[in-house]
Amino acid sequence: MNNEPTDPHNPPVLASNPPPEAGVTAAVEDSPPAPNGLALNGNHQGSMVLATPTGERTRRFNDHRLDELHRLLTKHGGERHLVILQDFPDPDALSCGWAYLLIAQQYDIRCDLVYAGTISHQENIALVKLTGMPVQNWPASTLKDRDWQSYQGCVFVDNQGATSQLTQWVHQLELPVLAVIDHHAGGDIAADFVDIRPNIKATATILTQYLQGELLVLDRNVAEHIKCATALIHGIRSDTNGLLQAQEEDLLAVAYLSRYYDPQLLRSILQVNRSKQAMDVIERALKNRMIQNNFSLAGVGYLRYDARDAIPQAADFLVTEDNVHTAVVYGIVYDKDRERELVIGSLRTTKLTLDPDEFLKEAFGHDPQGRFFGGGRSQAGGFEIPMGFLAGLNDNPNYANLKWEVYDTQIKQKLLRLISPEKQVQVT
Repeated sequence: MNNEPTDPHNPPVLASNPPPEAGVTAAVEDSPPAPNGLALNGNHQGSMVLATPTGERTRRFNDHRLDELHRLLTKHGGERHLVILQDFPDPDALSCGWAYLLIAQQYDIRCDLVYAGTISHQENIALVKLTGMPVQNWPASTLKDRDWQSYQGCVFVDNQGATSQLTQWVHQLELPVLAVIDHHAGGDIAADFVDIRPNIKATATILTQYLQGELLVLDRNVAEHIKCATALIHGIRSDTNGLLQAQEEDLLAVAYLSRYYDPQLLRSILQVNRSKQAMDVIERALKNRMIQNNFSLAGVGYLRYDARDAIPQAADFLVTEDNVHTAVVYGIVYDKDRERELVIGSLRTTKLTLDPDEFLKEAFGHDPQGRFFGGGRSQAGGFEIPMGFLAGLNDNPNYANLKWEVYDTQIKQKLLRLISPEKQVQVT
């Protein structure tokens, strides 16, 4: 999720450090003899090249995950793959997908980076446009006409298939799932290579570790490398609340990327203004908010599908109010491509003892298949609740208002049971 800068006119930007010469590794000239007659050359990044007596060269890494991914990419060299992001990709997902695409290119693998929903948050739009990121929108209405047969496999990055409309097509067409790389817990998708690390705050940290292991050697003379490094720093920054929640591995990843990123490009991405659409939703949230036990709850009514990113922006704003430690903003969104209607909400909190994942799962429960309607990470969360039988547009404004009142009341009641369990709060 995105985290707005504290001061939108002067956002924090990481200081640039003088870079070392890109691509230079420390070769070991007097390496000890390797077993079975192999000559060994190592470097400080933790990878090594093995030269066999017949001249064949292979890579070996100290981290078994790098070794496994290297073998997978080598095996599928020359193929064409899909790199699939969630329907509404955030900076973490976008930067990771791009980094994976560049890594795959080193193995002669052509990747298309795709998502099926919408990029509507201003920072995300700026990230894609200012970097020239090669990401493609595949709307649900176009999926049946796509040339799926031209792909030999797919990869899920920063998701495990549950948040993408492309997943059902992958399963239906039996497209092999080659890799899943994510920092979110849960999920049961099978793949040849799985790197899921819930202890890591951002998937961009994982991809940066792949770069540090030299699956791709960054070069400051390559504009695409500089832009991707900038995107990765933004991805880590956005998923760690401006690095305030960053752990050692995240900070080490940022330190590495600081040798290559463009601070002015990052500043331009962060200085994008909110849209009028987002400001209107924030205004609605302010007008409709209900404050109870330091929680601010606000329903914002009906929204267009491409405006859903205004909901987390409104939650980011409400949580800054005095005597409020947690804000929940929600609305009804109609997805015309999939002909479904959803209650979509976002939670933001500054209370360290509140676990958004646990809170939202307890508040809204799960569907008959056991999939939870909500979830989250440290200080942020979200939920999506299909409206089922009551879904669908109606030209009668009285009916639309009545439906909103029912859902608004129900959402508040479920939240207030946890917020004020000691007393019954009347919802009007």
